Amino acid sequence: MKKDQLTETNIVSQLIKGDENAYAYLVDLYYDSLCIYANNLARDHFESEDIVQNVTVKLWQRRHKLSEDISIKNYLYKSVYNEFVDSYRKHTAVSALEKKYIEGLDTFYETEDKKDTLLLKTLIEKEIAQLPNKCRETFLLSKRDGLTYTEIAEYKNISVNTVENHMVKAFSILREKLKDKAQSFLFLLLKKIDFKI
Repeated sequence: MKKDQLTETNIVSQLIKGDENAYAYLVDLYYDSLCIYANNLARDHFESEDIVQNVTVKLWQRRHKLSEDISIKNYLYKSVYNEFVDSYRKHTAVSALEKKYIEGLDTFYETEDKKDTLLLKTLIEKEIAQLPNKCRETFLLSKRDGLTYTEIAEYKNISVNTVENHMVKAFSILREKLKDKAQSFLFLLLKKIDFKI
């Protein structure tokens, strides 16, 4: 695109048509400032980059839905904000789930002996082994190896958002599989555990 053609309307119009140069131009123009904005929201450098990368990928994927008369700058900043909110909600959902089961920790120790605990741990390991591959790997990196979501994201070269999605899915599957028994032993999933998987 020539410099005299670089009006916002022209760029958006070219982007909608699938012009990769228009897309690259927008990413180059706004990436750094969007990262700064995301970092102000998330207070985490890696998470903020994940947020902006997700937004720029979605910009390309959803380009056909854009209106030519939008303010692309406002659209991008609003998208970053929405992506941050979605990420925060997913993280909070996992935290709330973990908190719910840790409340049963004391009750469990009062009512279960060591033999029962070993049986329950074996049952948990069996259910974890049956999780979808990516969910299982992410879950074990968190609960067996004690890695944070950010560390897992760096190690697996995925976004923190993807890590959160895998964890939410893993907890959901395990809760469903373990059903009524979950109240008494899902607390084992809340801390670093010596799983044999």
